[in-house]
Amino acid sequence: QVPLVESGGGLVQAGGSLRLSCAASGRTFSNYAMGWFRQAPGKEREFVAAISSIGGTTFYADSVKGRFTISRDNAKNTLYLQMNSLKPEDTAVYYCAARAPRGGDYYYLTQKEYDYWGQGTQVTVSS
Repeated sequence: QVPLVESGGGLVQAGGSLRLSCAASGRTFSNYAMGWFRQAPGKEREFVAAISSIGGTTFYADSVKGRFTISRDNAKNTLYLQMNSLKPEDTAVYYCAARAPRGGDYYYLTQKEYDYWGQGTQVTVSS
């Protein structure tokens, strides 16, 4: 098990910024590929961003590319999502996810590829 705890959500005006954090327990965080997903009211959970374990290669959904940045601090066992130029349509519960090591240095884009999930943090962007 890899307990994941998100924080940093809140209410922000359109155009503003927030930084989400995801704290992970365990000594092998650096070996886990990580991702951020979000779920808006009445919609399915969707992919936001992903980062590989070793090389830190990143990938973004088109809807957030150029505005959001995913990063990780392996020394602190923490994943981040810097969100800039926020829009009302970014309003959602944001979840971090971890994929247990299986070899290789890849990022993953679908929910079923991840093994562990946090409880989520609410982000609300007002217009």
